[in-house]
Order: sequence, then C-alpha cells, then structure tokens
Amino acid sequence: VQLVESGGGLVQAGGSLRLSCVASGSSFAFNAMGWYRQPPGKQRELVASITSGIGITNYADSVKGRFTISRDNAKNTMYLQMNKLKLEDTAVYYCNALHGIYNYWGQGTQVTVSS
Repeated sequence: VQLVESGGGLVQAGGSLRLSCVASGSSFAFNAMGWYRQPPGKQRELVASITSGIGITNYADSVKGRFTISRDNAKNTMYLQMNKLKLEDTAVYYCNALHGIYNYWGQGTQVTVSS
C-alpha cells in the first residue's frame, strides 16, 4: 500500500491550500482515512478523518469551520481543503489509512503559513 500526498506549499495567512492523498497498491477498502500534522518541535496530531461508506467526518477543534476533508473513492483519493490558514497551521501534513489493525502513512507534505 502506498499513500502519496501532494499540494503542500507556502501560503500567506488567510489563504487556502488543498492537499491530496492518492492511495495505491491495495485491493481492499480502508476502514477510515485521515490527515495528521506535525508542527515543528511538536507531536503528530489528528487534523481530520473520514470513514468509509457514508463518510462520517471528524475534525480537530482547531480546524473546525476552516478545513474540509473529503474522498473520491473512484479515484482512490482523499482531500483536505484548508481555508483561512493561520500561522499555527504550519506543519508537515501526513495522510493516514486504516485497515483492520494496519496503519498506513504517506511521506508527508510541508505546509508553511507566513504572515
């Protein structure tokens, strides 16, 4: 299983970015997928998640109302639309996929928000 993120970059505060995560190499549907981030010098934290099937979503309080997670099953792709970005959103963002007891991670994409 391979997860590849893209869409990170440098953006000014208040701006927007859309991250993508393409999954390949799996013949099964993931139970859930999510985005995590790791700010400099801090631990990795959950940003948002989405379940399979009807796609129940969950967000960290810090991003509610600003970020939207979605997935396109036909394209094996998950997205994170990030609006009204803040300096504190600066982090490496990781794609995550869960299948049973197995946890898969992407390599991460850097998001830097400048003032």
